[in-house]
Amino acid sequence: MSHGAGTWSVIPTAFEAMHRVDVSRLAALSGPELRPLLPCLVRMALCAPADLSLAWAEDRKRILCMLSGVEAVNSIVALLSVDFRALEQDARKELQLRAKAEGPNGERNLLVSQRQQGSNAERSVQHSLAFEFEHSDPLRRLRLTLRELLAVMNIEAAANEEFPFTSSELFKSSVYAEEVAHVLCVLQAELPSLLPVVDVALALLHVPSGDWFLCRLVANVPDSFSRVCRALVRSGGERPDEESAGQRRRAKALRRLCRMNPSQTLDVRAMAMEKCHLPGLGVALTLDYAQSTAGGVAEAVSPLVSYVSSLLLGTDAKGRACLSMLVHKGQEAGRRGEVLGQMRTQLLLELVELLPGSAHVPSDSGMEESVSPGSADRLGEDQVVKASSLLRLYTALMGIAGFRPTDEEVGQLLWLVTSRPPATPAGTRLASLSLCMLLACPALLGTAEREQLVATWLSRVVKEEEHFAASASFREHVAASAEGASSFREHVATSTEGASASFREMLLLVAMYFHSNQLASVVELVCSTLGVTMALKPGALTKMKSIFTQEDMFTEQAVTGLAATVAVTKRLSGDMKGFLPVHCVYQLLRGQAFTAHSVSIKDWLYRQLCETTTPLHPQLLPLIDAYIHSALTPAPQAADQPITEQELLDVFQQRGKEAYSLTAQLLLLYYVLAYEENLLTVASTQRKPRCYSAALMDQIPIQYLVTQAHQLQQELGVLHSALLRLLLSNYPHLCVAEAWMFQEEVTGTLPLLRSTMLTDGHTQSRLCQAFRELPSGTRRLLGILDQLALMSPSELTPYAEALTDGMSLLLEPAVPRRVLHALRKLWLALSTVMPCRLWVMTVNALQPSATGHRQTYGQKDLVLNPLAVLHVDQRVYRCPPLMDITLHVLNGFLLASRAYLRCHLKERQSQTAVSHLGLSGQPDMSEETTSEEEHLRNALLAVQDSAAVQLLLEVCLPTSQEQEQLAAAGNSENLLQSMTPLPGKPNAPGVRLTGQRRSEEKVEVGGKGVGQTGRRKSEEEVGGGGEMDTEGGLLSDLREVQCLVCRLLHQMFLADPNVAKLVHFQGYPPALLPLTIGGIPSVHICLDFIPELLLQPDLEKQVFGIQLLSHLCRHYALPKSLSLARKAIGGMGTLLTRLPRAKRLAFFMPTLPCLVAFCQAFPPLYNDAMTLLGQLAQVCASVVASRGAGGMDAWGAGGMDPIVKRLQHLKDPPPKEVLFPGGGACLKLQSGPQRTTKEPERADPDVKLCYCVENTFIQLQSASI
Repeated sequence: MSHGAGTWSVIPTAFEAMHRVDVSRLAALSGPELRPLLPCLVRMALCAPADLSLAWAEDRKRILCMLSGVEAVNSIVALLSVDFRALEQDARKELQLRAKAEGPNGERNLLVSQRQQGSNAERSVQHSLAFEFEHSDPLRRLRLTLRELLAVMNIEAAANEEFPFTSSELFKSSVYAEEVAHVLCVLQAELPSLLPVVDVALALLHVPSGDWFLCRLVANVPDSFSRVCRALVRSGGERPDEESAGQRRRAKALRRLCRMNPSQTLDVRAMAMEKCHLPGLGVALTLDYAQSTAGGVAEAVSPLVSYVSSLLLGTDAKGRACLSMLVHKGQEAGRRGEVLGQMRTQLLLELVELLPGSAHVPSDSGMEESVSPGSADRLGEDQVVKASSLLRLYTALMGIAGFRPTDEEVGQLLWLVTSRPPATPAGTRLASLSLCMLLACPALLGTAEREQLVATWLSRVVKEEEHFAASASFREHVAASAEGASSFREHVATSTEGASASFREMLLLVAMYFHSNQLASVVELVCSTLGVTMALKPGALTKMKSIFTQEDMFTEQAVTGLAATVAVTKRLSGDMKGFLPVHCVYQLLRGQAFTAHSVSIKDWLYRQLCETTTPLHPQLLPLIDAYIHSALTPAPQAADQPITEQELLDVFQQRGKEAYSLTAQLLLLYYVLAYEENLLTVASTQRKPRCYSAALMDQIPIQYLVTQAHQLQQELGVLHSALLRLLLSNYPHLCVAEAWMFQEEVTGTLPLLRSTMLTDGHTQSRLCQAFRELPSGTRRLLGILDQLALMSPSELTPYAEALTDGMSLLLEPAVPRRVLHALRKLWLALSTVMPCRLWVMTVNALQPSATGHRQTYGQKDLVLNPLAVLHVDQRVYRCPPLMDITLHVLNGFLLASRAYLRCHLKERQSQTAVSHLGLSGQPDMSEETTSEEEHLRNALLAVQDSAAVQLLLEVCLPTSQEQEQLAAAGNSENLLQSMTPLPGKPNAPGVRLTGQRRSEEKVEVGGKGVGQTGRRKSEEEVGGGGEMDTEGGLLSDLREVQCLVCRLLHQMFLADPNVAKLVHFQGYPPALLPLTIGGIPSVHICLDFIPELLLQPDLEKQVFGIQLLSHLCRHYALPKSLSLARKAIGGMGTLLTRLPRAKRLAFFMPTLPCLVAFCQAFPPLYNDAMTLLGQLAQVCASVVASRGAGGMDAWGAGGMDPIVKRLQHLKDPPPKEVLFPGGGACLKLQSGPQRTTKEPERADPDVKLCYCVENTFIQLQSASI
């Protein structure tokens, strides 16, 4: 319908005033502007108001004044005078009759036929509806319009996928459009339940001029705008707007509504984006919105560019797919997309506005005439951001949506790409985007002229370097001196600080990728720079590759030389995005370009690592690994050398003018560790790589740096885990758990608070003098040690030698324990910064000086022979603090020896592999040799560890002097036997030995040290009597040493269970079994190999196995232990019948007491034990009885009769029964001859065995009651 002069649309001002009920603004409208709002205004003026305030009364008067001169108001008043209740009832009856009739003949005339008779009139209504509407009264007009509207709504409800269209004469006529709109608005306002505004809005889409009627309806019900728009959006599909009539009508209606209410345009667009319905509507609304706000404040990026870029470059894949489909459908042959055409026109206009004089006009031949950009084609600073946005958008359109640009668009894009942006970070970004667009859009290089234009632009950019200089004056200064190129690059690096990426680095990176044919990497670079994820085929880069590789400006040698001289990035961190020099150097190192052209990159890498900070840049670790691989490459022309030790020490010891960051130290530590690891795998016959000395590793505070890295894991990323992996692989002696725990205490907040308590510093000479004055100078020494404890570990390094030299002076008995503990604490702090060096100094300081000459060891000596650590003064073994230090050193060198042998074997294997290269049949021999060497290494380590364990177990044995002191104290029980659990009360598994803790000794005011008695007095008071009172101070030291040894053995057994197996197969004094079983929690693993130990042919090992099992059963009463104990008792019964007399005595004398332990742990074994004792008693009785004569000499007149009778009673069934405690088996108490004489001191071995059997039986009876 083409509306005449009498059909007016709703202007935005009128809608806004109506929506806000602003009577003042409504009064300012003209008659035509006010006419679409008459239905609502008449109802506001005539209907009873809900607002009874005086202000609204005055507003109603003003509305009546506005309506007084309008002729159409009378017809609206007449419409409002109808009985709408009766009309609604008739309409609902009409709907019910239609539902019953279900046919077209009865659907149209029911509502009207109630007021008009005759079939002729009915036919006139059907054939001349517009004429009837004109000559009808208000009620009939309402009925006619309501009948047509209900019919259309019925069609809308019955529609499925297709969009039906009704050619209604009432809505089609432009003459009566105004009156029909008034009737429609009145009907909806008075019958809201019958005619919901949303349903009416959807139905109007099916009639002619439905969008115009819809706007008139919404204008009179302004609060329904959002509901109507949302319903229209949801009713649309995901297909392009122009693909179907329904989609086009919905989009047209929404656009018209948004023109009526421009303030809601972006909200409606958001509704469309939310469900991705009507994809073209968003673009159309954006164009309308840009047109409506054209006179406002200028924006850096136009709304159209922002909206389309958000769809293509955002994270919403569904919206991206809808827009791509819109572009694809709009470019199909034979179709003309209206929305796509408007978008192309607007984007082209924005391109032309950037460079007004750069329009490319196609010639008659179809080729465009282009001229290279001149000096007048420079972009302004305010145009750079807009140009960057346009380039990204066009690249995304072509790469993602399949947009095919026209010749005019290609010409404008090339002109913008080859323009000269300003020398700013934004200009550098624009140049990078221009290069990426050329790489991503091969359609821009369709002709030879265009390729030549791009080549000229690249050549100009490389030669001029304008995009990197800060000012023209500086460029002139540099141009005057050829020697200023290096300073120019440094100035460029500082002047472009803050730029996201450097165009120079990007050119270098692309050139390197093309030379190495890494086209996939070029695609990845382009996508990451543009922020676009698109499917770019490597074959599309053929033209750009030819430009880069065939021109002289991008040869591989030139690229390599230029990369080595580029300035390092100041304060490089992970916050810096884009492509930096590290990316270029990394790619060249991966491709071995520096090695091929003999260009050294060591100095650049060292400077760059020193210029790093947190958060760590993710490219640094791959860069270091690539450099190490290049430095270790067995090539004669390799120019890269390892970083010198002096350069490394300058960073770790903070030498020089610069203060190096913690990140730089950690990176160089990673470099050293990774270099040493990779050095083992390099086998070169042409040149031998240089390795770092052990002295360098001693001066690097590895533990301190790794602890600092642990506290900065989020900022350092994977560096912390990489350092731990390298340490565990090459330096396991620096990864002891106890050292890490102490390191956390040292680096906490408490030392920082205590550092404020430091007084004047003490020199090394004063510390040595205080050691020499012991024991009289105890107070002075304690004061110095307390002050040193407030220092950081790095500040304690100068005092290391004085502290270790004074250790031997602390072995005197009069030295208080507090001094020893203070020294141990300082030693542990020093071990975090100089572990290996401190260990060597400690071992040399504790050497015995009985001969007047101490043996001096080096670090390599102790690594090759860790057992030399235990060749210390014997007094160390009874000084727990110093013994703790010694065990720490021993464990460290055992681990260091293991790592040394592993590295040595790996190096030999590498050399063997090189020596056999090219020889047939040698690989098999090499594998066999490697396996044999590995076996020998494992055997050597096992013997070494087991020897250390055996030496430490010997330390735990009391000396003869200690045993004498124990006997003199009135306690005949051995200290080791005190660990045995009480009968019936076995220790819980895993319980450790705990030594008595000392209280701090008091120092006499007169300056004299306390003696041995005074040193132990407080300890005995703390002990409260009992065992410590009887054992004395010396045995208390022994108990503490035993606890320290058991702790170390527990760690060794956990680290390598084979060590525990080897030690127990070798055996050790049975007197130590209570200590090892009760003090080493991990000793329960012996249950796994006890069956193998019991099957050994050596009788002594079988005896030791049974004794070991008896103690394990007491501590670990498990089903597995029960099975082993039953098997052991069975084996003892088997050996009873097979062993000769001499071996029988040697076997059963030490193993019979184990039966008591078995039965105490497992009462069900009592019957088996009694059976074995009965058999053994029978054998013993027979042997003793057969030697009666000898018995007469030994026992007098009675001879052997008493003992024979007692042993025989063991076989007889006793008459008395007593229940075993805990509900166990019944115990048969024997009644017979009792022992009348004591066992002789020098009895026959058979007689001793008889008494042993009898004693075992008695113990079983006693334990069971």
